[in-house]
Amino acid sequence: MADYVEGKRPVIEAMRTDVPLKKILMADNAKRDPMIQDILRKAKQRDIPVINVPRDELDQKSARGSHQGVMAETKPFPYVGLGDVVGAAETYAAEHDGRALVVLCDHITDAGNLGAIIRSAESVGASGLIIPNKRSARVEASTYKSSAGAVAHLLIAQTSNMTGAIERFKKNGFWACAATEHSSNEIWDVNLKGKILLVMGNEHDGVSRLVLENCDMAGRLPMMGQVSSLNVAQSATAIMYEWLRQNW
Repeated sequence: MADYVEGKRPVIEAMRTDVPLKKILMADNAKRDPMIQDILRKAKQRDIPVINVPRDELDQKSARGSHQGVMAETKPFPYVGLGDVVGAAETYAAEHDGRALVVLCDHITDAGNLGAIIRSAESVGASGLIIPNKRSARVEASTYKSSAGAVAHLLIAQTSNMTGAIERFKKNGFWACAATEHSSNEIWDVNLKGKILLVMGNEHDGVSRLVLENCDMAGRLPMMGQVSSLNVAQSATAIMYEWLRQNW
């Protein structure tokens, strides 16, 4: 199924942040206002075809009914294989005193959270990120925006078997660490040195039982305030930087 960016400003923003676009669909009766002219100019600069279509066609494709006479179809994201991430991590470890980080997202559903995690993972030098191929957020236009473009610089793989992916990394010398508020260990008391597969859980339910059982260790971030927890993207960022601190 094709993914679309709807509306004048979102389409302009998608081009500004280099979201890979296949084509732009524009209503044949769209008024050539300054924003439409800007879209046409940017599309020409980026060699993105603009196709005039009946407004009814946009109405049928629109998920929110807010296309304003223009929609952009995104290109499919180039996911890599699990072996590609393993290989990249092994290469990184060989060049960085045996340390490497890969992040596994256990059915995170919000594309904005996924993008923020990708941004932090790329910032600390992670070798890749793993997501499920079903019932999970995937890379889409909003992910490019929330990742601040980092999605273009990090290997991302999809898998149908989360526990199988964990075992694959463990066989390659990784320790799997789950981030969970139910752990009795604070994260800075957990040994994160070396090759780590960091497992982050779903926004509402956390790391699933089966995935947690296949992890070697677990840690939590202490909460000193009145709010019960950080969101998954904030938590992932804090833990990734703890990995970086321990391996510095």
